[in-house]
Amino acid sequence: MGLTRVLVKDGGFGTQMTVHVGNSVDGDPLWSARFNATNPTAVINTHLDFLQNGADLILTNTYQTSVEGYMEYLELDEQESVELIKNTVRLAHIAKEKYLTECYEAQLEIHEGYPLIIASIGPFGAHLHDGSEYTGSYADYVPAKTITDWHRVRIEACLEAGVDALAIETIPCQMEAEALVEMLCDDYPDVKFWVAFQCKDESTLAHGEDFADAANAIWDLLAERKALDKCLAVGVNCVHPKFVTPLFKSLNGERSPDEQIPLVVYPNSGEVYDVTTGWQGREHCVPLENYVPEWTQLGAKIIGGCCRTYARDIRRISEAVHDINKLKKLV
Repeated sequence: MGLTRVLVKDGGFGTQMTVHVGNSVDGDPLWSARFNATNPTAVINTHLDFLQNGADLILTNTYQTSVEGYMEYLELDEQESVELIKNTVRLAHIAKEKYLTECYEAQLEIHEGYPLIIASIGPFGAHLHDGSEYTGSYADYVPAKTITDWHRVRIEACLEAGVDALAIETIPCQMEAEALVEMLCDDYPDVKFWVAFQCKDESTLAHGEDFADAANAIWDLLAERKALDKCLAVGVNCVHPKFVTPLFKSLNGERSPDEQIPLVVYPNSGEVYDVTTGWQGREHCVPLENYVPEWTQLGAKIIGGCCRTYARDIRRISEAVHDINKLKKLV
């Protein structure tokens, strides 16, 4: 699955889902993951929204899923929780089949093998409900093995249900990323993945490590294990879009196109979250599609959206990416 053309990822799942369920996602300890149990049709339709607007790959609605979370907030037992995670992956498959049927009936051409279904593997901190996914503070006191053991349950459920790759995403600290990559190399040699860090500014991870150092460390780790072909990309997500270019320049700016590390990017809209008033500043956001040329020049191979990005935003990113691929004759 080495990437030649630039691919379009979907947008903010919880954001687009509000179109189907109203404003009942933010503030829930399970976030959008509750609806895997209570409103699976809305999950399928959210996936479909992104596919119909140009996404080449969709992420399963498993970012905030954990056995502990489902046991506590949905009162399921361990086996039922694992089964719900598997079923969540199946919802993405149902959406894909519906979309392929629509394309077939409309005689629309699609790239063979697409769309891809990628398992969303959010950070350890997401299940703690204390905001530590945006600080990585748990890296200072939680052993790496505790973190990988916790991840393993969800990863295995997603793999059993059938995914094309894993999105190791919104990772705030270098330790968690390295531990996960080592585990994937050791125990899941055939599984493809990308690693996307959460960064607090134009140079550092949420936990304070240098982004370029962390990304290079992951790449070197894979090279040592002769496993570079497992990794689709390294990059960032859930960041302000204005940070992306300096972050990517710090990693790939001095490299020739042939030597560039393949990058993945799916930033937030550029709005800022305020605890009392919610998301603010949409009118001041630079449209994400405007960044596509500079990000691809720096090595971006997968581009999409995160918080506050809707299917309509993905449509515009898709059009910009299509123009780039056309230019490079990769369509």
